[in-house]
Amino acid sequence: MQEGAKLKVQEELNRHFTDLNGRFDARLSAVLAIRRAELSAETTGFSAKYECRAKAQYQKDLMGLLEEGMLLAVRNFKAKKHDGNRFTLLEISRIGPEHFGLRGLSDQSYYPYQFEIIEQSVSDWDTDDKATMMIQLAAIPLNYDLILSGLDQEYLKGFTYPIVGERVFILSKNTIHRMYNRRLLEEFGLTWNENRISTIAEARKDPRIGVIKMFQEEKDPIPIYVSFERLARYHFGIFSFTGGGKSNLVSNILRRIMYHQKTTKVVIFDISMEYPFLLQDVFSDTSISSKIITEIPVADAEHFRKIIVTPRKFEKADVTPTLKSILTMGRVGHFAEGSEHPPTYEDILEEIKLLAMDDVKKAVNLNAINQIRLKVLQWVKDKHAERSQTVTQPFLEYLQTEALSILDRFRVWKNSGLYAWASTRSELATLIEPEEKVKDDKSFGSERIVQLLEGDVRLLCLSIAEPSVIKQLAITLTSDMLRHRKREFQVDPQVLFVFDEAQEFIPAYEKARGIDSTCTQRIETLLRQGRKYGLGGCIATQRIAYLNTNALQQLHTYFVGPLPRPYDRSLVSSTFTIDQSILEKTLEFAPGQWLLSSYIATGMENVPIFITADNSETELEKFITAKR
Repeated sequence: MQEGAKLKVQEELNRHFTDLNGRFDARLSAVLAIRRAELSAETTGFSAKYECRAKAQYQKDLMGLLEEGMLLAVRNFKAKKHDGNRFTLLEISRIGPEHFGLRGLSDQSYYPYQFEIIEQSVSDWDTDDKATMMIQLAAIPLNYDLILSGLDQEYLKGFTYPIVGERVFILSKNTIHRMYNRRLLEEFGLTWNENRISTIAEARKDPRIGVIKMFQEEKDPIPIYVSFERLARYHFGIFSFTGGGKSNLVSNILRRIMYHQKTTKVVIFDISMEYPFLLQDVFSDTSISSKIITEIPVADAEHFRKIIVTPRKFEKADVTPTLKSILTMGRVGHFAEGSEHPPTYEDILEEIKLLAMDDVKKAVNLNAINQIRLKVLQWVKDKHAERSQTVTQPFLEYLQTEALSILDRFRVWKNSGLYAWASTRSELATLIEPEEKVKDDKSFGSERIVQLLEGDVRLLCLSIAEPSVIKQLAITLTSDMLRHRKREFQVDPQVLFVFDEAQEFIPAYEKARGIDSTCTQRIETLLRQGRKYGLGGCIATQRIAYLNTNALQQLHTYFVGPLPRPYDRSLVSSTFTIDQSILEKTLEFAPGQWLLSSYIATGMENVPIFITADNSETELEKFITAKR
């Protein structure tokens, strides 16, 4: 009877766990408390409170099957309340084989003896000698408990101390697939199969963004899905050193958003001018309304090819037919510089705020600036105006008169920047006039670009290399969209703002001056407030140490590639609470491999997972070949 009960229990465990065809037999050997350094988290990063050690019996094929990032389960001290089926979840951070003879070898031993032992150990690795060798595993807690009830799996947030000496299980491929993908597949309206994983890399047919870097020796890979609605609305970041595949991943995600989200709109601030090429298949799609705005007018397909960046793989490829079709469809325009956006009361108040930041050490100037601010607020109140409304000419005359009077009363130096600002407010009247109608329908000022977003265009790419121009557009578009959504509470359609080379748009405040300061402040405001109104952001950069950390803290999903600089890894670790030992693994990644963690967009929240993203260049290659 007892034997039958044990077999039944083992069958249930086999539904959720794997022993890699009888090769994996391990026990938890220790749970170690981690001492935290008495240093700033930005310097040291984040570390888990515990590190767990497991010892596995050696099998010659096992080292080729075990992978860092695999998830383990160990019964914990609350298991008795759940018929022994409550487990603490762990993630493997390090794997290493050990040989008894080599471990006992001392540097003080007779040299010929040392060489003989080392030489003999080589043949041992090809055996299954459990008496001589074993495998050491280090793992960190995921702060989740797994409760099993038949086929059902329940995940409870929190850490429960695992029982030292208990058997260690590896979560099976189907369990991982179910954990991360079942809920999302149901959201996408795709079929969930408990026993068979069905997936394909083609973007139109499958919304996956890649595959989980686990069980790669087996035939069917485990796909990884994210909720595109939550990914965009709650902001995400992509961080990797040069050559890690940032642009490839961004284009891969945007392509799938266009194909699998019906209404989501995307605005790309493309200072590197590479997305017209990377997304040419989407721009050529007649079912997706799109527009590319370049810095200068585009004469023909050959000229178009010369001004956009081409990946090395496609430098000799003939893409003229595709680019020509995009031009023929009327999807390329150019920016009409000089047509500035008329200021609003909110813009004036933001300018006053920036003046206060510049004069923070001058008490008299700060007092004068505060009085000017109160005058602006009093006007808005008396005239029953909204901050989002465009200023009027009488207001500008009133502002200049009152501001100069206040500065004279406080005896502010007449050659100061503050005095120059106050004495030129009436000059803004020229901006209040409506933008002249452009005869050339391919020319786009800031007003027309905003109208594109408010119209049918779903994919808008601003490929402009001049930093001052594209930063001003970032300020205008983010401010206008947020202001319009606030005026009449609106969530749909969702708009995703993509900032590639994000260090150009959201630098740290101590590094920002002039337009950089305004730009980083406006984008931070978008990230802090935008999720309430269906406005999201994507930040892609190779050096996050230079970024506005207030903006970084608004991100809910992160893709982390190789970051060679320790400070960058420490900042990622402390900002997003990812264990340093997990981040160290990213240094070994090839291009296209990522550490993915999300508070809201993945099927398993806040559990770091290693993935291999689908290659955007594969999609392009198929598309270009088909167009020839």
